[in-house]
Amino acid sequence: MPNDGAVHVRWLGRVPYREALALQHSMFAHGSHDHLLLLEHPHVFTHGPRAHLHANVKVDPASVGAELVSVKRGGDVTYHGPGQLVGYPIVNVPNSLGAGDHVCALQRLVVATLHELGLADVGCLSEYPGVWVGVSGPNPRKICAIGVRLAHGRTMHGFALNVHPDMRYLREYIVPCGIGDKPVTSLAEEGIHVELAQVVDIVARLAGRQWGNGSVERQDVAWKTIPDDLSPFSRGAGPGAAVRRSSDHVTADHVTADRVEVAIPASRATARLQQAGVTGGLAIATRKPDWLRPKVSLGAEVLALKRVVRAHGLVTVCEEAGCPNLSDCWADGTATFMVLGERCTRACGFCLVDTQQPMAPAADEPSRVAAAVQQMGLAHAVLTMVARDDLSDGGFAHVAACVAAIRRARPRTIVEALVSDAKGDEASLAVLLAAGPGRPDVLNHNVETVARLQRAVRPSAGYARSLAVLSRAKAAGLTIKTGFMLGLGEADEEVAGLLHDLAAIGIDIVTIGQYLRPTSNHLPVARWAEPHEFARWKQFGESLGIGHVEASPLTRSSYHAKQAADAVRVS
Repeated sequence: MPNDGAVHVRWLGRVPYREALALQHSMFAHGSHDHLLLLEHPHVFTHGPRAHLHANVKVDPASVGAELVSVKRGGDVTYHGPGQLVGYPIVNVPNSLGAGDHVCALQRLVVATLHELGLADVGCLSEYPGVWVGVSGPNPRKICAIGVRLAHGRTMHGFALNVHPDMRYLREYIVPCGIGDKPVTSLAEEGIHVELAQVVDIVARLAGRQWGNGSVERQDVAWKTIPDDLSPFSRGAGPGAAVRRSSDHVTADHVTADRVEVAIPASRATARLQQAGVTGGLAIATRKPDWLRPKVSLGAEVLALKRVVRAHGLVTVCEEAGCPNLSDCWADGTATFMVLGERCTRACGFCLVDTQQPMAPAADEPSRVAAAVQQMGLAHAVLTMVARDDLSDGGFAHVAACVAAIRRARPRTIVEALVSDAKGDEASLAVLLAAGPGRPDVLNHNVETVARLQRAVRPSAGYARSLAVLSRAKAAGLTIKTGFMLGLGEADEEVAGLLHDLAAIGIDIVTIGQYLRPTSNHLPVARWAEPHEFARWKQFGESLGIGHVEASPLTRSSYHAKQAADAVRVS
């Protein structure tokens, strides 16, 4: 277990600026422990409200592949991009210290890092923030920008250290920080040729001395993302020319009269796991332990509800995924409907959902879902969706229409939406989060696994992106929920670290269950987690301040959804 006094260091990879900002805001508002987020950004220019954009931005940002983002901070325009290490400490600062003291702490951290890398003449200038090279000579050069926000004893924003970025963005395209008479530089230009990973290692270690109790709890996402990891659609190949027939796929995992389900090739999935440090695994024929063998009771009430679902031409995940908790949930007045079709534009390593060409959303689906919810008398309805990257808004307007239809048909029903990440598009997510009848009561988005295994398990998604989706929903005032699986090769320390991250963004509900391999073409089960482990993680997560943790071998995203939502609303 990580030491609660440790600084929680996260290497998050390359993260769009707006996503990182949403994550920062949530950790700033809801976290109680020290976090240091380390990452790169895609090309972006950011500026405060009083920036002199006309004078200090020399090009149209879009013409050089960059965003221009307004931020509530001081200072003029600055740049972030590949080859630049950005650090965001969201840490607790004693009330006796101010923002200036925190800036000095960041400067000391960066200076110590540069000293270890072999730069001797580095330090600060009294008239300018940041860290500079050549401070004892006539020509100081800025190598690191620093800007922070401090409120109520907690900090956000941080530093940007130039390791080996494209310096045109800092010289030709803007006047960085509005300082036109002082040059900028990088480690590479100063003759220090080093990989970003080495700089991250040094910063992470030194952060333990600067914050917390001197110790570090660190988690890294994959350092490289390979295009072949992604599904063909996510690589830009489009949804495919035609719906494939079962006869086209002699290695199909599961064939019915009208459908074939084909997972990603086992070799690619296994290779990703091996690169993440997970080898071996249980043979698919390995007998499940007794605690993974549920007793399903299909009584008259459940069979009646099945007939209602069929009558309205709907698909429930409860049936589609063969959920072991179907009878339990349906008897409790909860069901999960899958909207936007049954075909996903992604190819996650654990999921059996069909990846054929998706069809257009059914215009009458919202009314059919609402009619079924009303006829079934559901107290709690869950809407889940396949990832629809083929749609401009990711399908979020359709989900919102389903929520609104349920509101009209049965106003007292609590509506939970289990959604994709919409590729991180803020405008798409805003459709579902905006005030009005299309806004759900609970926003559920699953992180699925620990940081290290993200690329292996769901290569078209991302750890930081999922945390940002949840953070945006939290900022909009919704109850937020997520879930992940055990048995994919994670370590206890990583599970604890994930729960720390979820608590830091103010998560309300977490579900934890055992991964079960759908077919031989899917990721192998590393091990069976025993029931007492789930009980331990429930206790640990709730000790961090998470409102409700539902954890057991057979827990799925919607298991006991009504009780969980009721529990956090009451508390």
